Amino acid sequence: MKLGVIAHTVTTALGPGRDALWQGLREGRSGLSPCDFPGAELDTWIGHVHECEQIALPPELAQWDCRNNRLAELALQQDGFLDAVAVARREHAPERIGLFLGTSTSGIGQTEKAYAEADDGQMPGWFNYARSHDYFSVSGYIRARLGLKGPAMTISTACSSSAKVFAVAARSMAAGFCDIAVVGGIDSLCLTTLYGFNSLQLISSEPCRPCDTRRNGISVGEAAGFALVVPAGHAPQGTPCVLGVGESGDAHHMTAPEPSGAGAELAMRRALGDAGIDARAIGYVNLHGTATPANDLAEAQAVARLFGSHTPVSSTKGWTGHTLGAAGIVEAVIGWLALEHGWLPQTLNTCDIADDIHVGVLLEGRACDARYVLSNAFGFGGSNCALVLGQDP
Repeated sequence: MKLGVIAHTVTTALGPGRDALWQGLREGRSGLSPCDFPGAELDTWIGHVHECEQIALPPELAQWDCRNNRLAELALQQDGFLDAVAVARREHAPERIGLFLGTSTSGIGQTEKAYAEADDGQMPGWFNYARSHDYFSVSGYIRARLGLKGPAMTISTACSSSAKVFAVAARSMAAGFCDIAVVGGIDSLCLTTLYGFNSLQLISSEPCRPCDTRRNGISVGEAAGFALVVPAGHAPQGTPCVLGVGESGDAHHMTAPEPSGAGAELAMRRALGDAGIDARAIGYVNLHGTATPANDLAEAQAVARLFGSHTPVSSTKGWTGHTLGAAGIVEAVIGWLALEHGWLPQTLNTCDIADDIHVGVLLEGRACDARYVLSNAFGFGGSNCALVLGQDP
């Protein structure tokens, strides 16, 4: 099922809302900064959403408080998204509006704080695991915040989580479980993620440089984004669309990709097949592009087999950092912005493309007349998802 996107929003380290993201992309201005996250004494750069420190949840929902839900709240307030959902709630019964969200660590930062205050093995009285750390916490919070009563689910497949939500929404609508859905992804900075990637020797001491000869790791970021989706035939003319979704599983390794990119290629082929278009119709590929040696090489091999070396590609992680469970929705929004403005972002921080990367990596932004964009999101364990984006199928 093709999906029409009747409202969408995103908040990243470049600031709250789509315009902040677009301005940063167009100006070549990164949202990355030296790590200043409390308690993280690491030599790395991060995508820190500083506005998250000032946001508060509505008083009646204060029991859901954690950084992840505050980041979600900040994003909900942008781009008229709350108003769009209110309209949808008037036009559809709340029981017919689904909610499908991706995250990788949910509100684990709240548990970190609770452990720091634990006394003789007892967690502090203020700690509420179900309303913060539990994977359903963010879905439960947003369901209550938006007044929704339809099917709700949190998808956690690491970095492909908020790309897969589009597939879950399409299947749920096709099965008749809901008529319209809110989808999205939220992942917030926490010590578990920062030190976890550090223990895997996957974080860089400089802003990440995807596909570069000197690439040596990721820059961790945080972000939140949402889309309100309907079957494409029910969307207004000119609406951004998800025209195809492809999924696959490498079944190769817990953290490393299958070296040849076979699983990534299968996901992209399935997305093209679902959209009913040929690879030659794709005018731009937004790479997963993490800037680790293994991931970039595996993805580049898969993209080269499908699209050759002439289709323009770039990774946008140099602006936002790797936002993990939010990466799918963030980069889908970037794809729609590229189509809306007729402009493709470069691969920020990359100067010297590695000799083993044989795809058309953009080192400068440029105008385009692309009709279709493909966006990749690949998670740990080889959980792959590719989206074909466009307008008006």
